[in-house]
Amino acid sequence: MDPDSVKSTLSTLAMGNVMAAAARNLQKEMVGQQKAQASSSANDEIDFDELMDDPELEKLHAERIASLKKEAEKRQEQKKQGHGEYREVTEGDFLGEVTGSELVICHFYHREFYRCKIMDKHLKGLAPKYLDTKFIRLDAENSPFFISKLAIKTLPCVILFRKGIAGDRLVGFEDLGGKDDFPTKRLENLLIKKGLIKEKGKDEDEEDYSDSIRTSVRSSLNHDTDSD
Repeated sequence: MDPDSVKSTLSTLAMGNVMAAAARNLQKEMVGQQKAQASSSANDEIDFDELMDDPELEKLHAERIASLKKEAEKRQEQKKQGHGEYREVTEGDFLGEVTGSELVICHFYHREFYRCKIMDKHLKGLAPKYLDTKFIRLDAENSPFFISKLAIKTLPCVILFRKGIAGDRLVGFEDLGGKDDFPTKRLENLLIKKGLIKEKGKDEDEEDYSDSIRTSVRSSLNHDTDSD
């Protein structure tokens, strides 16, 4: 027999064995994954069914739904009152606007003042973020009565109202570093410090709800383990 022919035949057989082994390993891996997925799916269904029967979880869920509904109604009412946007108001509407909401931020501005336009930009960005506070602006030229009544001498002037009463005020950029290029975050932190907007972060209600769910799940699973 030709030596080269024998060598070629042996090489072909060896390659065939390698491919067959690889195919068997791939098949085993796929079968293992399918079993794991099936097992996981079955466990999920069992856990879900058990949890649905947990009275503590049902109560927690009902309370959360009620809370979300109440919050949605509150937000809807706030939007009707003009919250969520930075709006222009007239001198005739001014009193109704500042007394109609608990927290109001009003920017007294002049159309030609560059710094007033900078303040407008920052307040416009904050208004949709803080629905509990109403953000408005009033043209100083067209509001002589309130300019005099509130003793406004320098623009921009942002007056912070709480329950209709004028409290703190931001005059020019004195409290914001004195420069035109201050970041919105600086104004945001200042308003938080003065209590006119509530600090934003992770949704604490959602975190508390998730923690309660996790606690109830653990309790339910521990109870099932003890029963076994």
